[in-house]
Amino acid sequence: MVKGFEKMKIDRLLSIVILLLQRNRVQAKELADKYEVSIRTIYRDIEAISMAGIPVVTFQGANGGIGLMEGYRLDRSMLTDLDIKDIVMGLQSISSSLGGPNVSRLLNKFESIIPESGREQFSVRAAQFIVDHSGWGNQAAQEGKLIKVKEAMSQARTVAFTYRNAEGVITKRDVEPHTLVLKGQQWFVYAYCSDKEQFRLFKLSRMSDPVVTETAFTRKDLSYEILPWNEGRMAAARAVQPFTLQFNRNSRHLAEDWFGVEALHEQEEGIYTVSVPFPEDAWAYGFILSLGPDVVVKEPIHLRDKIREMALRIASNYEEGPEL
Repeated sequence: MVKGFEKMKIDRLLSIVILLLQRNRVQAKELADKYEVSIRTIYRDIEAISMAGIPVVTFQGANGGIGLMEGYRLDRSMLTDLDIKDIVMGLQSISSSLGGPNVSRLLNKFESIIPESGREQFSVRAAQFIVDHSGWGNQAAQEGKLIKVKEAMSQARTVAFTYRNAEGVITKRDVEPHTLVLKGQQWFVYAYCSDKEQFRLFKLSRMSDPVVTETAFTRKDLSYEILPWNEGRMAAARAVQPFTLQFNRNSRHLAEDWFGVEALHEQEEGIYTVSVPFPEDAWAYGFILSLGPDVVVKEPIHLRDKIREMALRIASNYEEGPEL
């Protein structure tokens, strides 16, 4: 987690420097809004950039702001080819999930920095790691929702949609979208809901018919140093308990894929167990069932009974008889 925060900070610092190279002066509040951090965090970033040797100047007065010393240009030697490779890989991973012409143009800019003589080697390095967050199959519906939410955020306008929660309750929502969150290969919108008078996390796949309204809103000052979209799962994680799952030869690869080879304990030839902590909820039930018939819950006993009951209910849907 710490490494993730550091990478986010480094990416933000580099982006701020590039923005300051493009513009004479930028307001601290504008930067805070753009990167969705507090103004105090922006001033800490500016101090870090100054300590790195880049001459950042703060201008006072009505036309004040933050800028670079006149005549300063970023030296290409400050970024190694490996640095640029990491930046390009990060941009490629963003492009796979968000796409859009802006990301493609930025990729081309960074790739153009590499000298002609070293581009072939750079291409090989950049292709060694590919992070693709996009899902399998047709993503047209999700991409349409992403476009609508991004449009609403960029224009600071509310977005209206129909929402169906995990319990199947359908409601009409009109929210102020602040952040798109990609977590667990699922897209969420972190938005202020005026009906509930608080921020809520909405799953994109549960939204339908999103519309950007004419109602404008003012972004609220949020601190993303505390990840609000982790709170629900972290609360559930406090109630975790160990599950023991049994795998056979046919399902051993599933145990290795999900838990790693070191987690397997061979009980007898061809029979393996894995003990893992899980919060017992609907997600855990679905996950266990998704592992298929060659995986058995050994402990706890009540979970065995729960999975057995659910499996029998599923099987009953396929018994011979009149179609449902």
